[in-house]
Amino acid sequence: MTEAAAVSTEPKATNSSSAQPETMAWDSKSRRFVLLYLPMFCFLIILLFPFYWMTITAFKPNAELYNFAEHNPFWITSATLDHIRLLLFETAYPRWLMTTMLVAVCSTVLSLFASTLAAYAIQRLRFQGSQYVGLAIYLAYLVPPSILFIPLATMVFQLGLFDTPFALILTYPTFLIPFCTWLLIGYFKSIPFELEECALIDGATRVQILWQITLPLAVPGLISAGIFSFTLSWNEFIYALAFIQSSENKTVPVAILTELVTGDVYQWGALMAGSLLGSLPVAIFYSFFVDYYVSSLTGAVKE
Repeated sequence: MTEAAAVSTEPKATNSSSAQPETMAWDSKSRRFVLLYLPMFCFLIILLFPFYWMTITAFKPNAELYNFAEHNPFWITSATLDHIRLLLFETAYPRWLMTTMLVAVCSTVLSLFASTLAAYAIQRLRFQGSQYVGLAIYLAYLVPPSILFIPLATMVFQLGLFDTPFALILTYPTFLIPFCTWLLIGYFKSIPFELEECALIDGATRVQILWQITLPLAVPGLISAGIFSFTLSWNEFIYALAFIQSSENKTVPVAILTELVTGDVYQWGALMAGSLLGSLPVAIFYSFFVDYYVSSLTGAVKE
């Protein structure tokens, strides 16, 4: 009886021991799904849904846009290119796009040039009160643009730049330079100072050190600051609305809202097509340099 009981109890012990790892593995997979994959899926849906909605609206005919009772609002029954044709050939959208590109590129280059010199001087020259100067520059970024555009408008009128792209090219750096300077200051901290000391001993000037040593090592930070400046210049609305009046000089964010809305009639297909085409360059440009953007932000905040 004792041997039989022992034999009968052995499989039960084996089953319980084998079930425990399976339960632990299942708990680990469930926990990973709930804590990682499910939030990521929800985040992607929330993030990509506006682009999806713009895309289907841009290719939907008006009969489907205004008749949800017979057509699915989240799908296209019969696609059309009428809205894109209206946008590209019956409006000044190509001109708006070129103006936006010109303003964004020039503002980005000007802001990067000024912020690089300012960040290098604050971080590397170590003059008295440099830390307070860096803090003051960053605090200038926190001033709302809705307050700044009032005195800037007076200066734009006095300089005769109203209703020209130069009004935006010269005013956008007022909010781009402070943040780019703070970002580059943090990244310059991650570059060993001993490299510049060796160059100074060898007789190199500060300009040579900045151009040949510091800037090549700070390429990720420069790319990150450039992405930030380009994106904000491309999407800026308040200054572009206040300083540009003529239709041909407007930027894309302002033009698609003011030129494609007549009274209380919203041309939703053309509006979404303009928004989609206007957001694609920034998204494509950002996707190529996302690794540099993340690495530069890490270098900027780790100290």
